[in-house]
Amino acid sequence: MKMSFGLCSIFLVFWLASIAYASDPSQLQDFCVAVPDSKNAVFVNGKFCKNPNMVVADDFLYQGLNKAGNTSNQLGSFVTPVNVNQLEGLNTLGVSMARLDFAPYGINPPHTHPRATEAFLLLEGTLYVGFVTSNPADPAQKNKLFTKYLHPGDVFVFPQGLIHFQFNVGKTNAVAFASFGSQNPGTITVANAVFGSDPKINPDVLAKAFQVEKNIIDYLQAQFWSNNN
Repeated sequence: MKMSFGLCSIFLVFWLASIAYASDPSQLQDFCVAVPDSKNAVFVNGKFCKNPNMVVADDFLYQGLNKAGNTSNQLGSFVTPVNVNQLEGLNTLGVSMARLDFAPYGINPPHTHPRATEAFLLLEGTLYVGFVTSNPADPAQKNKLFTKYLHPGDVFVFPQGLIHFQFNVGKTNAVAFASFGSQNPGTITVANAVFGSDPKINPDVLAKAFQVEKNIIDYLQAQFWSNNN
């Protein structure tokens, strides 16, 4: 079963409205179209506002989310974000979204969004998705894993800040859309951050943390860690 892009768009409008209770601070004006940080000498928590008298309809428009992303990479997936960095009109509005494309057996590897809960809608294909809870209060317990197989039309929610993933278990491409309760949810890809940081984390630290031999950490840090967006 496939949903048309038009039906998808209607669904997303109501879906975005449903997460309007965002974690970002409430705005104090109708809108605050962002001015690129590169044009300003001082960074603030958010973006500087464009003069309201100079705001135009195009400041609230993003085009091209109907186009598939290039999944020809080592992960077999591609994320097309639409947050405040791509659509300045989202500034202070507390929402954003993304399109996710998966090649057969492609993966969006374990990652977190430190500033937003994610509502995930699958349009095409079959995905295995899940998230892991934070450390339990009882040290005798383990972090709990929640997983589900998604089919077209299914929605799954990833709570804010928790490690989660999506994996295409089918032999065909998969397409999904995600909505976030933040204008800039941020992404921390676990493997990239731990093994691909610049400068590198001291391998002795990681060997102790993961309880493995240092040569394994050396091997992992020598790999090419890429992002899928």
